[in-house]
Amino acid sequence: MTEPGPPDDRNDDAQAPTHREIRTVYIGLMIVMALSAIDQSIVATALPRILSDLGGVQHLSWVVTAYVLATTTTMPLYGKLSDQYGRKPMLYTAVALFLVGSILSGLAQSMPQLILFRAIQGMGAGGLLPLAQIIVADLVPPRQRGRYQGWIGAVFALCSVLGPVVGGIITDALSWHWIFFFNLPIGIGALVVIAITLRSSRRGVPGSRLDYLGAMLLSGATACFLLTLTLGGTQLPWGSLALIGLAAAAVVLAVLFLMWERVAAEPILPLHLFRERVYSVGSLVLALTFMALLGSSTFFPLFFQVVMGLSPSSSGLLIAPQAVGIFISARINGRILVAKGRYKPLQICGLSTALVAFVWLAWAAGAAQPLVILAPAILLLGLGLGFVTPNMNVAIQNAAPPADMGAATASASFFRSLGGVVGVAGSGAILTNHLHTALASGAFAGVLQPDMLMKGALQDIANLPAAAHDAVAAIYRHGIATTFSVGAAIVALALVALLFLPERPLRTTHR
Repeated sequence: MTEPGPPDDRNDDAQAPTHREIRTVYIGLMIVMALSAIDQSIVATALPRILSDLGGVQHLSWVVTAYVLATTTTMPLYGKLSDQYGRKPMLYTAVALFLVGSILSGLAQSMPQLILFRAIQGMGAGGLLPLAQIIVADLVPPRQRGRYQGWIGAVFALCSVLGPVVGGIITDALSWHWIFFFNLPIGIGALVVIAITLRSSRRGVPGSRLDYLGAMLLSGATACFLLTLTLGGTQLPWGSLALIGLAAAAVVLAVLFLMWERVAAEPILPLHLFRERVYSVGSLVLALTFMALLGSSTFFPLFFQVVMGLSPSSSGLLIAPQAVGIFISARINGRILVAKGRYKPLQICGLSTALVAFVWLAWAAGAAQPLVILAPAILLLGLGLGFVTPNMNVAIQNAAPPADMGAATASASFFRSLGGVVGVAGSGAILTNHLHTALASGAFAGVLQPDMLMKGALQDIANLPAAAHDAVAAIYRHGIATTFSVGAAIVALALVALLFLPERPLRTTHR
C-alpha cells in the first residue's frame, strides 16, 4: 500500500486503505511502540549491575536523565519534520538512531560513555511513539481510530510487565550489555515490516524548510528546564547560583522561542494551534495526568521493597494490575469511541476513577494496609487512566488542521512527557524532604543517610536492626503516601481542566 500523503494529496476517500492493509501496517507500528515502551523498564532493572561494573555512582542518575532529556526535546522536531519531509523517512531516522544508540550503549566501557550513548538512543526514541501515532492518524479517520487504540494500550501494558522480567533474565544469564543488544532484532523487525507494508509516496510540502533557530531555542529551553528539575535538591542545592542560572536560561530561551515562532515562516511548533481549545486544553490535561501518574507510580517498586519488604521480582509483578487496567479500559474505550463517536464522557469517567484510586492509595499506604487492599487500587488507577490518553490523542488529531497533524500530535506527546518528568522530580523532592526532616530530628544519626535512596541502598536498609528498619520504613511509607495525595490533587486539577474541553464530532473521513 502507499504511505498516506498530505491531506491535499488525498483526493478521494474511496482510495483509503482497507482494514486488512491497515492492520498489516499496524503490526509494524506496534513493534515500533514496543521498542519505545520496553526500553526504559529493561534498563531500570539493570542499573544496579551497571553501577557494579562501571562505577561512578554520582553519575548513575544521568543514565536515565540523558535519555529522558534527549527524548523529550526531540519529540516536537519529529512531528514538524514529518509534516515537511514525510512520515516514513523520519520513522526510519528515529529507529536507526535508536538502534545505533543501543549498539553503542551495549559497547560502553565507562559511565560517561554510557550516558553519551543513552542520549543518542533517546534522540531516536523521541520519534518512535509520536510518528507511530501520526501514521495511524494518516491511515484511519478519527471516528474509526478507536478500534485500533486498544492495541496501543495492550502493547504498553505487556511491555510494562515483561520489561523488568526480561531485563532481569538477560542481566543474570548474560550481562547488562545484552539488554541494549536486545533492541536490535525488534528494531530490525519493525523496519522490515514497515518497509514491506508502507510503501512511500510523494510527501512533504514543496519549498518547505526546517525552522533551525526555533528547534535550537525549544531544545535549549526544554533541556535547561529539565536539568533544573533533575539536579535541584539532589546534585545542586535549590538556592545555588548554578541552578538559578539554569532556571533563568530556561525562561529566557522559552521567551525567545515564543517571540521567534510568531514570525517564523515554518515554525517548529505553530502557535496558532493554541487558539484551538481542544489542543490547548487537551495538552494541559495530558501533562497533568502524566504528572500525577509517573510522579506516583515511579515509587511503587520502592514502596513494595522498602516498606513491605518484598523482592524486586515480586514488586515488579505487583505493578501488573495497573497494566491490566490500562489494557481493559483501552479495549472498552475503542469500542465505545467507534460506536458513539464521543470522547469527553469517557475521559471524565477515567479521571474520576483515577482520582478515587489515588485517594484510596494515599489512605492505604498511610494506614499500612496489606496488599489485598492496595492491589485493587492499582488496578483501578490503570483502569481510569486508560480512558484518558487514547481519547485525548484522537480529540487533538480530530481538531488539528490537516497540515499541522504531525506537529500537533508530537507536541501533545511532548507536553505529556514534560508533565511526567515534572511529576517524577516533584515526587522525588517530596520523598527527599521527608528523609531530610527525619534526619534533622536526630533520631537516625549514623543510621540513615539522605542519599540512600539516590544510591539505591535498599540492601543497607534491609540490614538495619529491626526497630530502626521499621522506623525507616515508616518514613518511606508516609513520604510515598504523600506523593499519592499530591497525585490525587493533580488529577483533580486535570478533571477541572477537562470540563473546559470542547467536544467536536469525530470526522468519518480524513477531510
